Order: sequence, then C-alpha cells, then structure tokens
Amino acid sequence: MSQPADVVSHPSEVGSAGARLPNLARAEIGVIGGSGFYEFLESTDEVSVDTPYGMPSDPIVTGEVAGRKVAFVPRHGRDHRFPPHKIPYRANLWALRSLGVRQILAPTAVGSLNPAHGPGRLAIPDQLVDRTTGRSQTFYDERGAVHVPFADPYCPVGRAHAITSARVAGWDLADSGTLVVIEGPRFSTRAESQWYAAQGWSLVGMTGHPEAVLARELALCYTAVALVTDTDAGVEEGEGVTQDEVFRVFASNMARLRDLVIDVIAKLPAERTCPCPHVLDGIKLPIQLP
Repeated sequence: MSQPADVVSHPSEVGSAGARLPNLARAEIGVIGGSGFYEFLESTDEVSVDTPYGMPSDPIVTGEVAGRKVAFVPRHGRDHRFPPHKIPYRANLWALRSLGVRQILAPTAVGSLNPAHGPGRLAIPDQLVDRTTGRSQTFYDERGAVHVPFADPYCPVGRAHAITSARVAGWDLADSGTLVVIEGPRFSTRAESQWYAAQGWSLVGMTGHPEAVLARELALCYTAVALVTDTDAGVEEGEGVTQDEVFRVFASNMARLRDLVIDVIAKLPAERTCPCPHVLDGIKLPIQLP
C-alpha cells in the first residue's frame, strides 16, 4: 500500500536540481509502463515531482525490486487519462532523473508489421523511426541547440540483459527490430501499415518516441521491452486492429512481462559502462540538469 505523496517543488525556471529530494524518493532504476506494474514494487512510497515541464503522468511510486531502488511512473496515468500524443513525456523523464534514476526500462504494447511476429511475442528493438508530428521532443529548444548522438537509440547493456532474461524465461523472442512510432491515437490505415512494412520496419507503436530521445538528452540508459499485441492492419487480411484486442493481449501477458522486468532489474549493473552516460560529454548545455 502506497504512503501519501511527498511533494517536491521545482522552480519554474529550467535548471532546478534534485538535491532537496527526501531520501525515500531516491531511486537508481526507472520503469515507465502500464498500471499493472504497480504490483511489483515492495514497501512503496509516492513522491510528486513538480518539474519545469509540469507534473508527470502521476506521482512517482518508489520502492524496492530485487534489492534495487526503483521508481515507477504509469505512462498514461493510473486511470489511463493521457492518450499517446498527450503524455507529459518531458515531465516524466525529468522527474525520474530528479529522483536519481539513471537506467530506464520501458515495457510497451506494439503492433507487428511482420506476420511472423504474432500476438504474445516479445521484441527488444534496436532501432526507432519517428513518424509523430506534434510532440515536444527535446529539452533543448531554447537558448542554443544541443545535438545529441542518437544513431543507436537504446542502451546496449540494457538490451543485452533484457534479451538474456527473455531467453531464459522461454519467451518467443525477437532480439532486434525497428519500432516505428506513429502519432495516434488512431491505429494505422492498411496503406500506412503496408508502407511501414515495405520499409523493413517490424514494429509499430505510439509511445516509444519521444521517450527514447528525451532519455538520451538526459544521458539516461533506455531499454524498450515491447510486447506484440496484434498484427497491424494491412499486414494480414482481417478487420484490423481494435483497442479491445490490444488491451486483452497485454493484460493476459502482464504477469509474465512483470516477472521479466523484475529479472532484468536484478541484472542491470550498478555502474554504467555503456556509452549512455557520456553522450553529453563536451557539449555546453544551456540548462542545468537535475
């Protein structure tokens, strides 16, 4: 049972630091996912972090998982009130870093653009294509440009541990793939999904961007763990994707997906030796990071 939220206010000007956060709020690993992930945290507390970009989707829930300090934020809000294009992505990522998080696991539901990847399959993508249109996707949109490297959008160490854990657990696994992120909230037309598939892209979702690039701009490790819930419209004949189908398949795999995330959390290294912590080296930042 969660304790009442501790409220942490930040000045309205970008550049506030997280030094005043209470000890109970500190965490090392963040999970951004669905409401079903509340259950995997032990001895939880809630902390509200007011960021320069507004409030996160909900108060951050902190607790322990496999002996690690973890912070969880429900991507869409605990009542699923934020559609994909309205999620406060910048506030979510900023709040997690403010709490001390440096590694993020992001379980998400995706559609398949490849008939070989059916519902229930797990994918650990290694590439991303942005097809969104109206989302704020950078922290560096004023007072000078900051160009972060993004050729490989996901943490190689996080991906390796996710792949190993999934194989050991016996998942039907795709250990690579390109995730194309669309604006939503509607699903694709048949022509759109056929075009995406023709480019060689294998997965389609609505929330993987700008999450991944915002994590990179904060020098965080970010690993997507994608559960295939449907075959996208146009890839196979049929009536097309429905919201009920997506929710049903995701719910039926929630317990298993939660167990996988717990196992990956236990295996993530305490010290980061990947390139992610160094992406901002040598760059003069126009803001102070938390």
